Amino acid sequence: MVGVSWSHRLAKICIKPLANTWVTPNHLTTVRLITGVAACAAFAIGDTHWDIWGGWLWLFSAFMDRADGELARLTGKITPGGHRYDMFCDITVSSLFFIGCAIGLRDGYFGNWMILMGVSSTIGVFIAQIYAEKIDQVNSNTGDKAFPGFWGFEFDDVLYLFAPIVWLGWQMPFVVGASVGAPAFALLTWYKWRRRLQEI
Repeated sequence: MVGVSWSHRLAKICIKPLANTWVTPNHLTTVRLITGVAACAAFAIGDTHWDIWGGWLWLFSAFMDRADGELARLTGKITPGGHRYDMFCDITVSSLFFIGCAIGLRDGYFGNWMILMGVSSTIGVFIAQIYAEKIDQVNSNTGDKAFPGFWGFEFDDVLYLFAPIVWLGWQMPFVVGASVGAPAFALLTWYKWRRRLQEI
């Protein structure tokens, strides 16, 4: 079900004052894109000070990802174009996180190999999200998600954990793991999409 997670509920409360203003869902989506890309750029600097600021920008961007959808539902401003724009921003920001962190780690143990790992992670996340969206579109009548959540959390709420990972200095093992895990997850998502098409 859309909009029933804890973060959706909080976003709905926060955006209610905007319902009768000139602010549109696309405005919030644009803020989500700008702050998300800015966070990734901050991570790419490779400095603890910038990692802290980047983490806060990342959390705000992730929350805006919830807020734009809630504003769209609250005001009835739900359009195919808005959905595509939202999807583009979500995929872009989530994917860039890994390359941003990898660039910031370029002077570490793995050197420039870290950037290649970041590219692998970024491509894997990008492809996985594309096919997850395809699955969600096929399941639009039932509302079933490609990867369902639990206990009031949605699968992509994991994005909120990315900021603490950076603050704790765990980017290196996270990106190294994602360089293998993200492509594998993309393959799994593609497989689930193919299986779902066969069931129709």
